Amino acid sequence: LLKNPYTRHYSKGRITRTNCLWTNMAQPEKSFENKLKRWLESQGIYPLGTPKQDMPVPPCGYWEKRWGGGKFVKSGMPDMHIVVKCISLEVELKAPNGKLSDIQKQKLDQIADSQCMSMVLYPDDFPKFQKLIQVIKTNAVSHAEMVTYAGLGRR
Repeated sequence: LLKNPYTRHYSKGRITRTNCLWTNMAQPEKSFENKLKRWLESQGIYPLGTPKQDMPVPPCGYWEKRWGGGKFVKSGMPDMHIVVKCISLEVELKAPNGKLSDIQKQKLDQIADSQCMSMVLYPDDFPKFQKLIQVIKTNAVSHAEMVTYAGLGRR
């Protein structure tokens, strides 16, 4: 059995994921991600696929978490796709000292060049993000109403 030099071993000899150095380094970003998810749900923005009976606040949007670099997700895509009142936001989450990779910069630039909202969200900017969501929720023209008016709604 090979021992990982970056793993802490405890008296009972058990090794858990939370004891690994790589997990501890990613913890601030994961903690921030969980805080964001909880806040979104408190605003009526739920994970895609949440049953209506599990929504204590009336829904006004949804979010999807992307797991980057996998078989079905292109590398560099933002961490979260958030939709609020038909307005789409592509959000890359970073810990306070986090840096964008070159591929992440490229993807965010491409999204922005397509006239879509893309952003890098650091914990210090969370109050600004909350304000943005509130503005979208209260002042946005309902794109769904425009689609219905044009006669392109659900049949």
